Amino acid sequence: MTTLNLTLPNSIQRHLQEMADLEGVPIDQFIASAVAEKISALTAETYLQTRADRADPAAFQAILDQVPQRAPLTGDE
Repeated sequence: MTTLNLTLPNSIQRHLQEMADLEGVPIDQFIASAVAEKISALTAETYLQTRADRADPAAFQAILDQVPQRAPLTGDE
């Protein structure tokens, strides 16, 4: 485990304390969770972009071409 010293403006620290209190967790746990969420979001974006770069639009269109044409169900127009 690593210890970090973090300097925050007072207004952010107040909001941070309020949010941690609402979640019922200590500030350090709230911050760790928020950082983990951000890392997950950035990692997911990179992962999805890598997958998109490997996509084969022609193969995708070939699959879509196999879907029968029909009118949408009522309410789905």
